[in-house]
Amino acid sequence: MALRRTAVADLGSNSFRLVVFSADDGWWKRTDEIYEAVRIGAGLAETGELSAERMARGWSVVEVFDHFCQATGIDDVVAVATSAIRDARNGADFVARAPIPVRILSREEEARYGYLAAVNSTTLADGAVLDLGGGSMQLVAVEDRRARHLESWPLGAVRMTERFLADGAPASRKQLDQLRAKVAKRLAAAPWVAGTGARLVAIGGTVRNLAAAAAAAAGLPSIGVQGYHLSAGALGELVDELAGMPAAERGKVAGIKPARGDIILAGAVVVQAVVETGGFDGVEVTEAGLREGIFFERHLAPADPPLFPDVRRASVLNLAAQYRQGDAHTEHVARLALSMFDQLAALGLHPGDPGERELVWAAAMLHDIGMAIDYDDHHKHSRYLILNSALPGFSPRELAIVAEMVRYHRKGTPSFGSDLAPLVAKGDQAILDRGATLLRLAEGIERARDQIVQDADLSVNGGDPVTMTLRAEDGAGVNVARWAAEREIDLFGRAFGRELRIR
Repeated sequence: MALRRTAVADLGSNSFRLVVFSADDGWWKRTDEIYEAVRIGAGLAETGELSAERMARGWSVVEVFDHFCQATGIDDVVAVATSAIRDARNGADFVARAPIPVRILSREEEARYGYLAAVNSTTLADGAVLDLGGGSMQLVAVEDRRARHLESWPLGAVRMTERFLADGAPASRKQLDQLRAKVAKRLAAAPWVAGTGARLVAIGGTVRNLAAAAAAAAGLPSIGVQGYHLSAGALGELVDELAGMPAAERGKVAGIKPARGDIILAGAVVVQAVVETGGFDGVEVTEAGLREGIFFERHLAPADPPLFPDVRRASVLNLAAQYRQGDAHTEHVARLALSMFDQLAALGLHPGDPGERELVWAAAMLHDIGMAIDYDDHHKHSRYLILNSALPGFSPRELAIVAEMVRYHRKGTPSFGSDLAPLVAKGDQAILDRGATLLRLAEGIERARDQIVQDADLSVNGGDPVTMTLRAEDGAGVNVARWAAEREIDLFGRAFGRELRIR
């Protein structure tokens, strides 16, 4: 399949953004982006129209998008407009004079694309999706990964800032209470929000910035906010902190972009009101957005709805394919590692948790992606690529575990680097020890990269050592596999508390 490129232009109330997605056989990724804070919706609430100044600025940015696509040879271009242009009396005039065809999304379409982005980048099956933009807010109830209720309100961060916090001064309690009351009144017309379940997944620049700020305040590593859980308590602390600052200072808070500083407080209060109304314990953040929702609709066609069957599996295979690592060797290493995981669980040597098993599989599938950079230190290169690729569907903690399993698939005593230590929980060192050991054993057994050793049969009698019998094709030698596996006997003892004998 030839490389395909799709450009999605999102003409939002706060910013205009062009995102380029590239897709080839078995993989897709975002490969370019142009962003400009146009603020096309500024003043809309007061006049009902887009200002001449903002329209001119918007046209010039869309012209840049057009020239970029022509210069780079992208002919599959999708441009959509959302809340501000949709609601403005002269929104159609703006679209008519735009340099490229623009489709104005209905409220239902905008909500649906946000839903597709969220459900295709997280493990959300039952709960709600929140999409907060500059002009509007969408909520979608999700049941069994399907959208059941879709609703949109004009509660975007730009609109709410202009209405309640326009003076730019530190916010008073009265201003915040009025803003919360506004949101609560709107949500009262949608009683289904409170019954959507325990999980709330959010998309949009506001929640990404809030999550980044909370992560920075907690001293967590800067590896993006995909899968980050912003607790209700941390959100409340952020609201209090931001409210005490003038608008000009809010963009200086670590994690918050300066261009969003003046509207971040209103957005945070809207998110907080949704969390409180729905009874959620916080909000889970995804870095995907409306642009990804549009891309997924095209990329996954003709599936209806266009959903990945398994987001975590799709994320791992997508990353492996980007670096040409879904080969026979990689898959055999994964099979061997999982076979040993299952056998050792059956022997009572570890709990056999399905989530841990999935982390071992992910590490096995990704252990060699660093070879795309260089053979030397490719285990470290693989770690870096994993940490900077997000792996939608995995939490930051899980990402750290997978990355460190991969880091130690060749040598060294498994441990969490100081950069990732703040992410891990009690018991995670044992998970890392087991996973890295199994991955290193599997890699050793498959050291000749010939798949001759079909399996490693494990057995134990009472408190005796664990015996590993290398099962190979008839007459095939296992000298290389045995030699490599024997190098990991001490590591096995550390991870599983038993001596290992190989025959």
